Formats: sequence, C-alpha cells, structure tokens
Amino acid sequence: MPEDVSIFQLLGVCLLALLTVVWAISLARVLRAVRPDAARSADSALSALPHPRQAGPHLESVQLTPAEQDAFAGLVRQFSDGR
Repeated sequence: MPEDVSIFQLLGVCLLALLTVVWAISLARVLRAVRPDAARSADSALSALPHPRQAGPHLESVQLTPAEQDAFAGLVRQFSDGR
C-alpha cells in the first residue's frame, strides 16, 4: 500500500469500481429484458424509418449563352492559374 494514500481513498476507489461494474451489469440486463429479440430482428428496429428511394432525384441543368460560357471559361482559367 502506498504511503501517501489513506485507507479511505483506497476504499473509495474500490467502492466506485465495484459500483461501476454492478451498474454496467444491471444496465445490460435491463436492456436485454426490454428488447429480447433486438439482436435477431434488425428490421423491427428500423420499421419506423421510411424506405430509401430506388432512384435519385432528377438532375437539373441550365443552358448557358455563349457569353456566359466564355465568362465561365475565364473564371476557370483565372482560378487554375495558381496551380
């Protein structure tokens, strides 16, 4: 036993460790009792969520005028000069 630690400090640490283990065991038992088939059926846990879409959203596109295309090409050249 270290000289600078009192018996009360050692007992406190041991008591806290014991209470933590007891809490973890009881929490596991309560969770297991509440949902006994949670490990077997993952579908029942996700039944409240909507089903995913089979296809993504429609893509939108805009036709640019030649002046807008030139301006965009100028911006691309301007930003790519530093690389």
